[in-house]
Amino acid sequence: MLKTATEQTTLPTLFVPHGAPTFALSPGAAGAAMEEIAQRIGKPKAVLIVSAHWDTEVPTLGVVPRPETIHDYYGFPQPLYAIRYPAPGAVPLAMDARMLLEESGFDVALDPRRGLDHGAWIPLRLMFPDATVPVLTLSVQGHLGPAHHYRVGQALAPLREAGVLIVGSGNLTHNLGHFHQLRGAAQAPDYVTAFQDWISRQLGAGDVNALLAYRALAPGAVQAHPTDEHLLPFYVALGAAGSEFATEAVYSGIEHNMLAMDSYAFWPASSLHYSLQH
Repeated sequence: MLKTATEQTTLPTLFVPHGAPTFALSPGAAGAAMEEIAQRIGKPKAVLIVSAHWDTEVPTLGVVPRPETIHDYYGFPQPLYAIRYPAPGAVPLAMDARMLLEESGFDVALDPRRGLDHGAWIPLRLMFPDATVPVLTLSVQGHLGPAHHYRVGQALAPLREAGVLIVGSGNLTHNLGHFHQLRGAAQAPDYVTAFQDWISRQLGAGDVNALLAYRALAPGAVQAHPTDEHLLPFYVALGAAGSEFATEAVYSGIEHNMLAMDSYAFWPASSLHYSLQH
């Protein structure tokens, strides 16, 4: 049973992978690490989750009392289509989030129909399997890049003090064009591990400016992310962590020879609940 996150005045933020849809059926070590970090954090009052699979023109919040489970994929094993994650929505939290975003100068939209796509329900089901934590979804803007999403995170940071866990769900590398090419390969291509290592080093150094300029500075950046959307939730979590944070490397690994499944927790710098792993 999850403890309640009451001992910490400010929660960490998380960046987690959602992997291929089959991750829901075979979560392995990456999934176990997500379960473990959720146990350590405790049960939040609500979760605000940013999924790479919801892309809109402006930041958009899902205002649905009972979000449906969206199976936004095709050609996968039938058991994946039977999964439901019946968590309640968090409509009052959406109003608070909208206010914070608008106060920071963002145009904000509300969506009264949007459910939980697999970028949202897969990690939530692993971390909070009883589906009792209220969930608020937030979209990405794939055309606006890391700096925009970092500022979105900064705007939402006060929610952490109210017991809200802010989670970015994507993948540290994501090149679906290589998915079939690399099937059966002996190991991941160099760009995957080089990109993982570069992100880890910048986080260890606390170099946010370098991370924001990843596309120009990181080795293999364009191969790791032909388009930005699967890394953009990382920047929301990073921005919401505040100017002083401690990075915990929760897990590092590769699936399908091209999907980096790394997860990170960004703890308050004064927290006694984190452990550094650079």
